[in-house]
Amino acid sequence: MWNLIQKYRLKLKKLFDRISNEQVKINLLQAIPFWIASIITGLVAVFYTNLFNWAEQGAFQIFNSEKQLFPGISFKWSFIIITPVCFIAAWWVIRRFANYARGSGIPQVMASIELATPKNEHKIGLLLSLKNIFFKILSSILLVFGGGAVGREGPTIQIAGSVFKKIYDWLPKWWPKISQRNMIMTGSAAGLAAAFNTPLGGIVFAVEELTKTHINYFKTAIFSAVIIAGLTAQGLLGPYLYLGYPNVSGLSGYIFLGVAAVAIVTGFLGSLMSRLILLLLKWKSKFRFNYQHLLYLIICALTITAIALFVDRHVMGSGKDVMTTVLFTEDKHAAWHMPLLRIFGPILSFTTGAAGGVFAPSLSAGASVGSVMAGWFNISANDTNMLVLAGMVGFLTGVTRTPFTSAILVLEMTDRHNVIFHLMLAGLLATLSAYLIDRRSFYDHLKQQYLHEVNLEEKKEGNNNGKSN
Repeated sequence: MWNLIQKYRLKLKKLFDRISNEQVKINLLQAIPFWIASIITGLVAVFYTNLFNWAEQGAFQIFNSEKQLFPGISFKWSFIIITPVCFIAAWWVIRRFANYARGSGIPQVMASIELATPKNEHKIGLLLSLKNIFFKILSSILLVFGGGAVGREGPTIQIAGSVFKKIYDWLPKWWPKISQRNMIMTGSAAGLAAAFNTPLGGIVFAVEELTKTHINYFKTAIFSAVIIAGLTAQGLLGPYLYLGYPNVSGLSGYIFLGVAAVAIVTGFLGSLMSRLILLLLKWKSKFRFNYQHLLYLIICALTITAIALFVDRHVMGSGKDVMTTVLFTEDKHAAWHMPLLRIFGPILSFTTGAAGGVFAPSLSAGASVGSVMAGWFNISANDTNMLVLAGMVGFLTGVTRTPFTSAILVLEMTDRHNVIFHLMLAGLLATLSAYLIDRRSFYDHLKQQYLHEVNLEEKKEGNNNGKSN
């Protein structure tokens, strides 16, 4: 009897071992595509970051150059030619080769996640592809070199989503089943983490903005992908903070009131900027001829150039230098017109139809609002830093309606954990004030637009195929 029990116990053990080993094998095979895509995402993000920074700094060096273009005319006047040419070129490469690579890239990812079923494979391929990666990078670099006020973070998210989508497409049929939706969401989180060096921000962004699925279904994939993409980027760029270590120690007891005031104002302004961009895009959608687009591009380019030449150069670029100036120099209080420039620049740049994001421009706009309001309140340097950070969270929340993502991003960019409650308060109050302008986020509106476009394109292709048959 005992021998019989032992015999069956050994058989049962072998069965469980076989099942366990098989499950481990399946889990490993399912994880490998995420790891490979994460490494590629980190490499591409670093490459893109360097190109974007070189283009932006190159534009600033030309603008600030003491050399003379002609006797009595400084080199910065060359932007009367550079900016229109770059704006037109950035728009043309998108319109001619990759229409779905325009703009930020986050709405395209959101639309892809919503479409992520086998019957919509063609639609997803329009939104996420290798072609979009190349022309997204090219267009945004042209735009920022011409003085466009755009960022690289939103584009990096579409780039990462495209990388993960392509790795998914390349999997052989015998490979253990992986959810395409989870693959795209994980790629987006890895892209944000690599762009800002903010792993927690990437995770929170995926949960708060991109997915309605419970995180239990893909938590291992997203955690590992964010870590690998972030470590790849850090391995090449070195450990860094997007901004640095602003001093927010010894804050006044009443600073919460200032944070609340800045959050309400920036949330409202962030939503207002988004609304104005959407209205301009809707108006532009009625253009039927290329000369209308070209005329609009030239007007936008010359307007930005004129403001840069006669008012302030800070209307150009992503605005990172605005944030570092008010946070890390004695020049704490920005000029009263700075928030207007940091709002007006992105409106003119984003509506060109070229590639470029609004993450960094939104942060810089919020920082300038916080800086100006701190000057009104006549508070200390450390309290001013706090209001600048609150403004960054508030403005980004007004655009994205993701208060926790905004708070975590700013927290990780500055490593100031002692003000986490201040930042969360700013995000929550900004969300409420943003509702006064629009109940829906900027990205949600654009997502619906892209869904409409790909549905129309598929219908058009179907009709053409029917006629040819």
